[in-house]
Amino acid sequence: SANTVLGSAAALAAKSSRSNDEGDFSEPMTNRSIFNAGEVIFDPASQRRPLKVLFLSADTGGGHRASAESLANQFQIHYPGTTYDLLDIWTLDGVWPYRTLVDSYKHLSATPSHWRFLYHLSNTRPWEIMVDVHSIFMCEKKIRKRIASYDPDVVVSVHPAMQLAPIKALRKLSKEKGKHIPFYTVVTDLASGHTTWFQKKTEKMYLASERLYRLARRRGGTPKENIVMTGLPIRHDFAVQAEELGDRTSPAGLRYQMSVRKELGLDANKPMILLMGGGEGVGSLSTITNEIYAALVRDGVDATICVVCGRNDKLKNELAERDWDAVLRGEHRPKKKGIFARFRHRRSRTVQDALDHRKDVGDGDHGQGNVDVVGLGFVTRMAEYMVAADILVSKAGPGTIAEAAAVGLPVMLTSFLPGQEAGNVDFVLEGGFGDFSDDPVEIGEEVSTWLRDPELMKSMSAKARETGHPNAASEIVLDIGSRTQTWMALNDEKSLP
Repeated sequence: SANTVLGSAAALAAKSSRSNDEGDFSEPMTNRSIFNAGEVIFDPASQRRPLKVLFLSADTGGGHRASAESLANQFQIHYPGTTYDLLDIWTLDGVWPYRTLVDSYKHLSATPSHWRFLYHLSNTRPWEIMVDVHSIFMCEKKIRKRIASYDPDVVVSVHPAMQLAPIKALRKLSKEKGKHIPFYTVVTDLASGHTTWFQKKTEKMYLASERLYRLARRRGGTPKENIVMTGLPIRHDFAVQAEELGDRTSPAGLRYQMSVRKELGLDANKPMILLMGGGEGVGSLSTITNEIYAALVRDGVDATICVVCGRNDKLKNELAERDWDAVLRGEHRPKKKGIFARFRHRRSRTVQDALDHRKDVGDGDHGQGNVDVVGLGFVTRMAEYMVAADILVSKAGPGTIAEAAAVGLPVMLTSFLPGQEAGNVDFVLEGGFGDFSDDPVEIGEEVSTWLRDPELMKSMSAKARETGHPNAASEIVLDIGSRTQTWMALNDEKSLP
């Protein structure tokens, strides 16, 4: 009832969410929105109202949309009847250069040197102030009108470029309508964050790591009472699979993994390496596949390599027709990169110790490994494939890393976008559940070494699970939902004669 929610309304305005100076993840949220000092806004399922949710996002990489859709799914689960829309304010209502955001991203992300230059140039306080002043002056009225046309109960931004201008627009719109429409920020980066993410005036900001917490406090001056520590919102399938799988190294976990492999049509008794390069099947997937295949066969490791080709049908067909004997003979093999390439990122101590030990003890005599290579198109059952896998080989996308950690899957990172994804590499290394190399030869050698070291695999899997937050989307939605329900009740009370 409204009275139940209104009874804790003061807490909404005065109390902070579960947050502190260290960015504490220790206390999971339940079906209540938790506040400091034990204050609770009770939000029982029987009293929840449907919501009209407006997400602010743009197709600059798949992570923003994926996060919005994972949150939208949770809103519809926890608040039946909820409707949502995704709005790109800059493409529709921005002036130049903001309206070119999506096209510019596609060009720049394909040219890392250009991306690096612009990212670091724009990731400064003077640039942020200039863009904020200009965009608000030129676009705020149009943005306000656009948001008003959706008549939302709540606005959730999942994009760094959609913060201060829509916050200003929403405050003016709230005054015009005589009701409060809350604005929340869900940061969809994992460990590196552009300065535009971090605003003082967002009502709550949901962060996935202590690295981001420190950035928000230092660079954005975001009040600690406005910060909520969660994980990165990922697809609901991962929460379901994480619960079914449990500890993947336990007898029950191994049995479940084998059953999923059978369901996917894979050899249940072979370890599986899942190789990804993004939604379009980009990156040096073909070369990395060759090197992993050659290393496994040479080291006597039986395995399946599943290559997610995405929309790259050419690569999928090439893998099906490839002469793997020629691969073993070393035809078209790339040169191993120089020693200085290895110093771009420090290796996890756990991984380095294991590699050193394997080098010291050697492998003894063994025959050739029996390795299958399976080319996959655009995968819709990614959670199941990650459960079936023993190692993920992928670029350092935040969502991919968060999904792997949710199911305790060790990660071998092969590339990253400068600036934006660099911190994700350190996140994995410091977490002790993976490594980074952009050298295909070294990637193949290391993946083979991991599979021959059960203790290392068990350690990395445990550390991945410790890092993972499979229920982050649900927790974020329950917190946002209960706050929004409170504001709706307050607005209803205010409108009474």
